[in-house]
Amino acid sequence: MLLRHTTDEATRRTALTVNPAKTCQPIGAMYAALGVHRCLPHSHGSQGCCSYHRSQLTRHYKEPVMAATSSFTEGSAVFGGQSNLLQAIDTIFATYEPDVIAVHTTCLSETIGDDLVQIVAKARTEGRIPEGKDVFFANTPSYQGSHITGFAKMVKSMVDHFAQPSERPAPRLALFPGWVEPADMREMRRLAALLGQDVIMAPDTSGVLDAGMEAEPSFYPAGGTTMAELRALGSCRASLASGPSASSLAVQALEGKTGTRYETVELPIGLSATDRWIEALRRASGMPDVPAHVRWERARLVDMLCDMQQYLYGRSVALWGDPDQLVSLVEFCIDMGMRPRYVVTGSSSRSFEERLAAVVAGRCPEMRVASGHTADMLLLHQWIKQAKVDLLIGGTHGKYIARDESIPLVRHGFPILDRVGHQYFPTVGYAGGMRLVEQILNAFLEVKDATCPEESFELVM
Repeated sequence: MLLRHTTDEATRRTALTVNPAKTCQPIGAMYAALGVHRCLPHSHGSQGCCSYHRSQLTRHYKEPVMAATSSFTEGSAVFGGQSNLLQAIDTIFATYEPDVIAVHTTCLSETIGDDLVQIVAKARTEGRIPEGKDVFFANTPSYQGSHITGFAKMVKSMVDHFAQPSERPAPRLALFPGWVEPADMREMRRLAALLGQDVIMAPDTSGVLDAGMEAEPSFYPAGGTTMAELRALGSCRASLASGPSASSLAVQALEGKTGTRYETVELPIGLSATDRWIEALRRASGMPDVPAHVRWERARLVDMLCDMQQYLYGRSVALWGDPDQLVSLVEFCIDMGMRPRYVVTGSSSRSFEERLAAVVAGRCPEMRVASGHTADMLLLHQWIKQAKVDLLIGGTHGKYIARDESIPLVRHGFPILDRVGHQYFPTVGYAGGMRLVEQILNAFLEVKDATCPEESFELVM
């Protein structure tokens, strides 16, 4: 109801964010940690912070997200949380028996200035970390960056802590998938296998946040990257980063530590971005050509785009979400003949607008782009008030704009709190591209059925 009072006057703001198009660093760090086998994420801060991060991830993935907290009190807030974290490490290993604990900080512990390097070293010196177990960490203050920043820092921490140089590189690829769904990570692994490429994926939330209902439930699902695999990252002959914002820190750290050469490409969402990702895999595997089955999957996506062009061509769209996903989604919309008019991300990225301009290549001069802390859902709504679009693509928080303006919404990205399927069905690769086209087409056709005059209500579309 309140959104109906939004005006079309987009005043310049420098300090105020209204309904941000992002969330905080610790959520990203927690999601990355969940992609490590038998890892328990630990939030070094208050109980409320940990509860919020767990609830957001649980609501999105529809799976119970386990995490521990240092449970700061007033005394911790004044004198620091070292004793809390040391006690937590003792309790976690004794009670929950993880193989590894991934600690991330919060606003409170960062403001106090807790030194995780010193605290974890003290825990190790005092024998609080059992033999064969481990603790690694990332500094993730919520008042800086976004969930993508936190994810990137935690993945880099995995490399910094575990990866070891090797004199004899193995014929494997270190694959950093970026922030995508568990189903997307599963699809990336499948495509890599089709190109004959054995990969170590870090992190890997497939089998963790899309796990089945087992007869014997386990506190730690079967999926995730093992510590042995993380240590073996340095033995890979090359690494591939999917999405610069979420994965470039990790591959750069891996090269600096072990000399592993890397390549960074955009997330394989849509036709063109998947083409580049597949080609990067082909080069890494040494294959002379892309296998016939992968080319067949591509041909099916192209056929679908050609068959449905009449419903897609010229349609305007507004998108919001994470930088890596937006770059590929915008390019895919243009490949479909659509017109991206507004693009908004709350995640600050120096290269985002440059990357976006590179994939658009002047094909959509009317497109308006905003990034950073004042690029929020209010700004997007004000733009839409100025000139309406045919479709919205983004997370659940856009449903209020969709309802107010009677615009169909295709849910994509994080968070999706009111639908199911995103964690089970990929949107990366050619098969994922077909699913996205289906969602977009159905959104348009449902509006057509609901609004067309009686004489135009057709059985066959």
